[in-house]
Formats: sequence, structure tokens, C-alpha cells
Amino acid sequence: MSNEQNTLLEAFDGGRLSRRKLLKALGAAAVLAPVTALTMPVLRGEQTGMGPLEPAPFKPTGWKTVLLDHLSCKVADLQKETDCYNTLLNWAVRSDSAQESVLDIGDFGGIVIRSGYQPSADQVALEKAEYDRRAALASARGRKLDPFMPRNGVFDNFCWGIEPWDARKVEAALKERGLDPVADNHGHDFESFHVKDPDGFDIQISNGNRHNRRTTPARGHLSTAPPFAHTDWKTVWIDHISIQCSDYRKTVPFYQALLGWQPTEGVQGTAKLLNISDIGGAIIRNRIGIGQGARIDHISYGIAPFNPAEVKAELEKRGMPASVDTNGEGPIETAAYKSYNTLTPNGLGLQVSNVTIATREASF
Repeated sequence: MSNEQNTLLEAFDGGRLSRRKLLKALGAAAVLAPVTALTMPVLRGEQTGMGPLEPAPFKPTGWKTVLLDHLSCKVADLQKETDCYNTLLNWAVRSDSAQESVLDIGDFGGIVIRSGYQPSADQVALEKAEYDRRAALASARGRKLDPFMPRNGVFDNFCWGIEPWDARKVEAALKERGLDPVADNHGHDFESFHVKDPDGFDIQISNGNRHNRRTTPARGHLSTAPPFAHTDWKTVWIDHISIQCSDYRKTVPFYQALLGWQPTEGVQGTAKLLNISDIGGAIIRNRIGIGQGARIDHISYGIAPFNPAEVKAELEKRGMPASVDTNGEGPIETAAYKSYNTLTPNGLGLQVSNVTIATREASF
């Protein structure tokens, strides 16, 4: 099998390449039987929940997701994580202290980064075992993974602004659906409720919309001088948030019914793509090998401009790996979809791509 075919199959196995695009790339008649034979041994016994989606867990709310209010993560080294996002992706600082940093993601979202994360020995061991499994698969296909890096951080919440918003009606709708909402309000203009997804991941639903959030410029400053100069990139798009769960058949209908996220293509192994209105996308896939429950294993952001050589150089000078991912479309210089997979200073999965709202069909 050629290296190009290996790359295509790895992208398909990982949920980054749809079956439609895979067949188009290699030719349906020639590849249909080999794809089944080669991918099923990887999936069998390691992934559960294959098959059609389950019915919606409750009546759809009719809400539309209109804003990524914020992502929330906890890390071991707060300053390095903040410096990375600020200088590499040019996320503007609203506040930065020893305990917490708040940054704007472009002009469409935000992130709260908190200190104090400490992975357990069991968690590190599970991650190393999963890395060794993936490394063996990659080696069998003539490829090599970047060195193992323990995950010294975790995304523990995301907050989405919805419309229409009426706090009493939203709370009643959540209770009616058995979701046990917990109110979380701040100041005179921010209202929200916390609920849990099928695996217990914390979802925050707020009144944030394009008109009442981040109406003032971010004028904060880093508490220490960053070690690297800023790039000239602008973060313009959420290419996708990759959510690993115990059973995507249940989790996809949950987000569809609660927040109005819409599936865009068919099943990819045990993963499904969803469109989050005009904000970006999500890939909801079954979790393999590491513990239970749900987690965000990486987030991909569209940046502009995207020059492959310059992006690679900026990642590497920060000591961050730069693994090419073109959805199996060949060299990054000529592929329509251009991206690098990397890890932040605390080992959180990060992908940067050339996808914008105008070119989203390159990834969806």
C-alpha cells in the first residue's frame, strides 16, 4: 500500500476524512473493499456505539447557537499556555493573573484559562498506553508519531450563547427535559445555566449574543514578558471542536436537540460532523483507550494568512510539534485543506488550518 493510501486511511480512521471524500480521492470501485478490510481491525473491539444515531433524548428546544461565549480549561502552567495563545494566535488579553487568564478568540469568542491542574499517575499511565497503541499502528504503516507528551491540562466547560433568550423560559425548558439547570449569573447583563451532557461534561448556556458580549476592547496585559514575538495571524474560525464521548449515537442527538447543532455528513467510523450555525463545527467521536466519559481532545482554529512554511516555523520555534494534516489530499503546499496538528505547552491538542467561513467546505 502506498504512503498516500496510508495517509488517507489514517485520516478516515481518525474522523478527519469523510467516506465520500475518501472514495472520491481513491476511486470508489478500487477502494471500497480494501477500506472495509483495513479499517475494521482498528475499530473492532476498540470503539463502541457503531450504528445509526439514537432518537433525540427529548423534544428539541428550538434554540439556535449564536455565540461561543467562552471555552474553559485548567492547566499546570498558566503563563506558558497564555503566552502561546496570545503570541501564536494573537488572542487579545482581557486579564492575566497567577490564577486565571481571560482572552478573546478573534472577534467571535473567548477562553478562560485557570491554573492548578495536576494529572493523576493513573491518567498519565492511560495516556501513555494509548500513545503506545497509536504509535504501534503508525509504525506498522511506516509512519512515526511525535514524542509522547503528558496532558497537563483539561477543557472542563464551554459556554454557548443561544437565541431566543428568556431566563425563566430557558430554565423551565431545561427542567422539563430533566437536565437540572444550575444558574450562574454575573453583573447586570450575563445570565446562564449549567447542565451536563450524556457523559457529564459541563455545558453552559447563556444569553450571550453578538450584541451584548465583548463590546469593549480587550485592554489587558500579560503579567510577564512573553518569550516570543507575535505572529501576524488572525484567528477567524472554529474549524472544529473534537469531542470524545462514550457513545456518539447518544451524544450527537443530545447536542442536536439542545443547541440546534446540525449533522453535515454521514458516519465516519464512530464519529459525526456537526455544524454550529455560522460559528464553526464540532466532531463528536467515540473515545478510545483513555478512561471513561467525555473530553475535548483537540480544537482546530482557522487562521489567516496561512503560509505552510511560516506556520511550521512558528510552531517549531516554540517547541511545538507540527504534524501535517491535509485530509489525505497530498502535500500541504498543494492541498485545498492545509493544517498542522500540534500540542500547546501543557499538552492540549491544537490544530491550526486555512479554513475560514468562506472555505468551510474544505473541512466539512
